[in-house]
Amino acid sequence: MSEKLNIAIIQANLHWEDAEANRKLFSKEIEKISDEVELIILPEMFTTGFSMNAQELAEETESETLSWMRKIAKAKSSAVTGSVIITENGNYYNRLFFVFPDGSYKLYDKKHTFTLAKEDQTYTAGTERLIVNYKGWKICPLICYDLRFPVWARNTVDYDLLIYVANWPEKRVNAWDALLKARAIENMSYCIGLNRTGKDGDGYVYNGHSAAYDPLGKELTELDRSDAFTTEFSIDKESLTKVRTGLKFLQDRDHFTLN
Repeated sequence: MSEKLNIAIIQANLHWEDAEANRKLFSKEIEKISDEVELIILPEMFTTGFSMNAQELAEETESETLSWMRKIAKAKSSAVTGSVIITENGNYYNRLFFVFPDGSYKLYDKKHTFTLAKEDQTYTAGTERLIVNYKGWKICPLICYDLRFPVWARNTVDYDLLIYVANWPEKRVNAWDALLKARAIENMSYCIGLNRTGKDGDGYVYNGHSAAYDPLGKELTELDRSDAFTTEFSIDKESLTKVRTGLKFLQDRDHFTLN
């Protein structure tokens, strides 16, 4: 069990629909990360950008990108997570991989496909939430549009860390900022949101605003949030436990079942 979890997030200007170029981009950034880092977080669709061109871009689950993630995880002795376009049984998925240092992995298929961009017409929605147990931390990784749906993220299992990987456009970044903070507070959990920067092939502009919040909604990463960057920080289990013990809000949560 790790009382502190050392995390690196990489907010990047993605190459449009160019998996090889993006893997090289992230390989270069990951080389700079210290050996103390235990979790590396990459954006949504980090090999392509948020593309609906799934037929041309999709990889099989046991893909070159997953192999790359495994190599990175082993080399850095760190877990690696982010989402990519995957094809399986004739369907396409916006699929997040959480790859452990030993090469094993868990996966999560995005539940809320973004209807405004017709993501729902291209990608099959997931049906199961993922809780990852890693170094004594319970982690709930979600994807972009999931952020707008608090019921899906509701902390009914006492997870410690909520993660959103995203391609969230500049024009709606105020919602991104507000909802990330709200998810941390309402779930009494650390919450990390990792977005991208730059302009994609469909003309959408992204200005990052990646951030991490503690369970009281205090921002942990005070950065120039609009530029591409790689940064490291730690979250602390003792501090989380102290807050939850002192403020027993989770014990008063509503109980419900999702249909």
